[in-house]
Amino acid sequence: MLRTLTARIVFLVAAVAIAAAALTTLAFARVLGATNEDQAAMTIVGDADRVAARLSARPRTAASDVLVVRLRGYTVHVWRAGEATVPLPFALADLARATDDAPAVRRSVAGKEWLIAARPTTDGRVALLARQVAAAGRLTPAQQRRALLGGGLGLVGGVLAGLAVALSITRPLGRLAGAARRMSAGERRLAVPAEGPAEVAAVADALGTLSRALAASEERQRRFLLAVSHELRTPLTAVVGYAEALQDGATPPAEVPRAASVIVTESARLQRRVEDLLALARLEADDFRLEPAPADVGALVRAAAAAWAPRGSAAGVVLSVDVPASGPVVVTDGERVRQVVDVLVDNALKVVTAGCPLILACRGTPDGGARVEVRDGGPGLAPEDLAVAFERGRLTERYRGRRPVGSGVGLALVGELARRMGGSAHAAAAPEGGVAFSVCLPPAPPPPPASG
Repeated sequence: MLRTLTARIVFLVAAVAIAAAALTTLAFARVLGATNEDQAAMTIVGDADRVAARLSARPRTAASDVLVVRLRGYTVHVWRAGEATVPLPFALADLARATDDAPAVRRSVAGKEWLIAARPTTDGRVALLARQVAAAGRLTPAQQRRALLGGGLGLVGGVLAGLAVALSITRPLGRLAGAARRMSAGERRLAVPAEGPAEVAAVADALGTLSRALAASEERQRRFLLAVSHELRTPLTAVVGYAEALQDGATPPAEVPRAASVIVTESARLQRRVEDLLALARLEADDFRLEPAPADVGALVRAAAAAWAPRGSAAGVVLSVDVPASGPVVVTDGERVRQVVDVLVDNALKVVTAGCPLILACRGTPDGGARVEVRDGGPGLAPEDLAVAFERGRLTERYRGRRPVGSGVGLALVGELARRMGGSAHAAAAPEGGVAFSVCLPPAPPPPPASG
């Protein structure tokens, strides 16, 4: 059985080549046969001229006629005046056609085809020559070799062409199969060359796209797992340590409330970390969806300020709002905008010291969009840190041990949400002395034209 694509293509092309070679050989043989017949017609006319000339040059005797008409391959008859008939395959009509320039004629006699030529002599006789067409058109050994050689060359060329076509398809497919096996073994971001026919090149391009997509997906998973392991380790350690101490009775009764307080606090931290990580994981997933609708950004900022006011008051932070009386209104996902504000305020309350301001602001932009800001009074960031503020974990790694830090996920979440909403996130020095985090939202699309 033909199990490989190469074998099947070569077999198919070879079969076609054999059929084509057979047809070519047959057609070539027929052309050569027809050429031989045409040549035989010209030859029989020339031989008839020579026979007539030889008869005219000899005495009119039966012996001379016998000597003249011994021509190999021909049926010859010399007609003399007074004969009432002629032998087959000749006919009396041939005598009437006997002129010096008469062409050969073709006649069917008893199921056989004949070429017949007739020439008059100077003394009133007529030389009649006949030859079977089948014998005249028969290929010579040299012609047979040429016909077979042509068919054989066609067959060999067809097989070689089939092999070339098969290799042009199967070799790129073999490389694609190898790349797929390497991908299944865990290799990613493969450079798959787009070779071969357009369809095979399209498969190579699709495989390369799949490899890059898998690499990106696995990189997201890796980052998520690293963030989970890093961010959850500290609160889990505290919770487990105090819980074990309580279980073993190693905690003095007077310390039980404090241990319980630590467990509650660290559990709350753990919950926030999990929520941040899950939010970012959902945001990076391919099935993340926004629900855009007209949203009053000013109202969203005022609602966030009201929700965070108790915590700000407890921390001694002066929380204020700087928004216009109404608007601005843009078409966006209002829940995501509120999520951005909540993350920025939560991050600010972790680092802003008592007595410093925290401003929640928004305003419209000249292009019809909106700009949301969360500014604080300190301690601020170095200029080089402002450029990387929304990269996951950069600020956490830099300031851990020097000031209160979060999970490193919140600002990354803000940057990604801003991008998904069609806007952008920025960090700059705030006039109040700290940092101004802002998110620019694109303008609302123009309203549809009025009907009618």
